[in-house]
This record gives sequence, structure tokens and C-alpha cells, in this order.
Amino acid sequence: MKNKQGKVYVVDTNVVLNDIQNIFRLSEGGNNIIVFPETVLIELEDKKKILGEIGYQAREFARLLARAKVKEADHKEGYKVAKFFIDSVIIHIISKDSYETDIDKAYMSESNDKRIIEIAALAQQYYKGMKTIFVSLDVYARTFGMLKNIKTETLHDDRPEVPEFEFIKTLTIETMHVKKLIHADIRNFDPDYKPDNFAYILEMEDGNTYHAIIQNGRIELLDGNDFRGIKIKPMNLQQKFYMKAMLSNFYDLIVIDAKAGSGKTLLAFAAAMKLVEKKHYDKIIYVRNSIESLDKGADVGYLAGNDEKFRIYNMALNDTLEHIAKKLLKRKTNRDDIHAVENKILELIGKYRIEKLWPGEARGRTLSDAVVILDEWQNSSEKTTQLILSRLDNTCTAIVIGSNRQIDNFYLNKYNNGLTSLLKETKKEHPDLKMFAMELSEAVRGKYAQFSERVFEKKQ
Repeated sequence: MKNKQGKVYVVDTNVVLNDIQNIFRLSEGGNNIIVFPETVLIELEDKKKILGEIGYQAREFARLLARAKVKEADHKEGYKVAKFFIDSVIIHIISKDSYETDIDKAYMSESNDKRIIEIAALAQQYYKGMKTIFVSLDVYARTFGMLKNIKTETLHDDRPEVPEFEFIKTLTIETMHVKKLIHADIRNFDPDYKPDNFAYILEMEDGNTYHAIIQNGRIELLDGNDFRGIKIKPMNLQQKFYMKAMLSNFYDLIVIDAKAGSGKTLLAFAAAMKLVEKKHYDKIIYVRNSIESLDKGADVGYLAGNDEKFRIYNMALNDTLEHIAKKLLKRKTNRDDIHAVENKILELIGKYRIEKLWPGEARGRTLSDAVVILDEWQNSSEKTTQLILSRLDNTCTAIVIGSNRQIDNFYLNKYNNGLTSLLKETKKEHPDLKMFAMELSEAVRGKYAQFSERVFEKKQ
């Protein structure tokens, strides 16, 4: 078989939970052997009951294993190797009769890591003559491996470069009447225009400055009427570009990478409500993906309509709606009245038909006539991103927001999450949909956000 010239990859649980396709990538068409320690199978079996992304990947692995054909079982002194093949993928499962590491329930994860490393060390002996590599996303597990003199790697595709973006570009141009700029082709002024140049600062030689977003390669100027009638108004230039793009109802997919406190969710709701008022859409659907919804979903049961169980996940949405409600209440006494605020929030939910959706609930659904806000998307994988976007029909618009500075999903990083994947796509032109992207780098929440950003934010 080809694997004689290939490698042996001992795979950690998190590699499967990141994406089942990693198995096929590591296999390289059957050239390499993929080894699963029995502890990995136990962990995956435990994750199958979770209804989020993690549970989905665990169940996909179970389906894959169910299709596998048994080649042989090799019984050795102290351990066994079960050998399978699935299409061109060679899978071996190794179990030991006894382990050096005792299971400590207080430190279950560490105990499992060390048992997995024992199998990786054993694999070095069993596959003598072949290069054996332990693959894990967990730096601690890789460190345990290195201490046992085992070659370790993270995923091959988990460190591609994140490209530089120039969402806002500054041009100095000859003085001209502003009418000549309206709907003009941006290439007439910027021959180096690229698809990800979504907004421009146009500086005239006479000192006047204009701001614009680009639609189909044409200049759409910002003016004083853009945000009329909106209670939540943009406070800086980046926010103005963001709000202008949403209110234009031109783009199918808007992707925002923003610092904490930059107003990304609040502005998304303010714009979405305006679009519903204008009858462009019937409702607002809020999808929030956080590490809590991924890992804790099974614990709370994922029971539809049980807001008390999901109270912790609703807090971000409730805070946003509370802020808007207080802005809409005319008298200050009402703004301080908790009952008046709660009634206003219920009024907003009813008026704009605001729905909450968790990623695990999306399968089998088709979303129509909606502004779909995908929040905390740095904690979503490419698979979850595909799942949600594939649920939207042509009557929807999607606003994807998140922060690559606040990734909480253990199985993702800033190189491979759904937010980054979509941002990369803004470098290209897509014939099937129109994209817009922006970075919100200024905290507007208040003095605490600005202080924490100044003191604790590290330069990347």
C-alpha cells in the first residue's frame, strides 16, 4: 500500500471536532495512516449528545466509522490495533490493556491527554520505520507529547496568513464639483481599486473632504440625510460607513470585525429595524454563536422557547434591546422605569418580529424575508457558517459580526474561524452576491472600554 512511504498521524480529539474533513486532509488519499487512540473515541462518543457544532462533528465521525470496513485486528502484548479502511482512508484504533496514567476525575482532560500521548508513544514503536506525528490543536497536549520525545504538529492549514485588508482608502484628487463624484466610477480616480476597497476618504486639493462607499464600482457619497430618523446614530467614520452600507440595502452579506465596545451589534439592530420599517424585510433573526452555546447546549437541553434556560445567552440581545428601548422612550422618568423599559422591549420584539436562533436549530429550516444578524462569529467554524448561510434564501440579507480579539472556542483560532474565512472572501469578486466589510477599531462604549483597550490591548 502507498502508506509504506507515508506518515502516521496520531490524531487528538480536537482535530475531529474542528472539522471531520481534517481526517481526509491528513490521509492524503490513503498515503498516510490515521491513528485514533481509544481515549479519543471515548471523548467523541461523549460529545455526540451535544446539539451544537461539536456534537455534529462527533456524530459525523461516528457515521464515518460505521461505514468503515475491518481489515484486521492485531493483538500484541499489552495492546491491540484495530485496522479499518474507508474508501482510500486508512484508520487504525489503538487501545492499551492498562495505562500508566490513572484517571483523575478532577483533572479528566489532563488525564485523557496523557493517555492519548501514551498511545502516540506506543505508535512510534509499532510503526517503526515510519514517521509518527501527534496532531493536536491543544498546545498543552502537544507539550506533553514533546516531553515524551514525540514529534508534534498542529493542523497544516491552521496557520495560513490572514491577508491585510484596506477597507478604507484615502485618495487625494483634483478639486471638482461634488456632482461629478456622485455615482462616478471609482476607477476613474483610483486605477488601483481592489474588491476589498469598500470605502473611501476623498480629499480635494482645495481642502474639502468627502466620504463614500463603493457599490458596483461606483461612488456612493455619505451625506447628512443618510441617518435621518434613526435613534441610534453612528459616532465615528467607520460606523458611518458600516451604517451607510446596511441602510443602502445593496449588499447581500456584510462582514464586520470589531473591537469590544465598538457598537457593532447595536448599529446592526438599529439598521435592521429601519429596513423592516421600510418593508424591505419582514423580520430580524438574531443568531449568536458563543462557546457557551456550543459546549453548554446539551446541558440546558436546547428546549425551544425556554428563555429562562437560555437567559445567559439572551443577555447580549437583551442589553442591545434595552439600550434601544431607552432611546425610544420620550421622558427620562420612563427610561428609569424598569416596567416601562421591559414593555418597550416587548413592543420592539413584536413590531420587528425579532427571533432568536441557535446554530443547532437551523438544520432543516429555510429563512426568508429577514435581516439575519450573526453575532460572535469568531466562535463559529466554517461548517457552522456554511450551515447558517445555506439556510438563507434570496429574500434575506446577512450581517456577520464578531471580534478576532475575543475567540473563546477552544477548537478555533483567528486563522480558521468563520469570521476570518468570510473576511478573506472579501478580497475577491463574487458573481452570486455582493459583499461589504469593515473593521470597527474605535471603542465607543465609554471610558471603561477605552481605558481597558489602552491598558490591556496588545499589538498583534
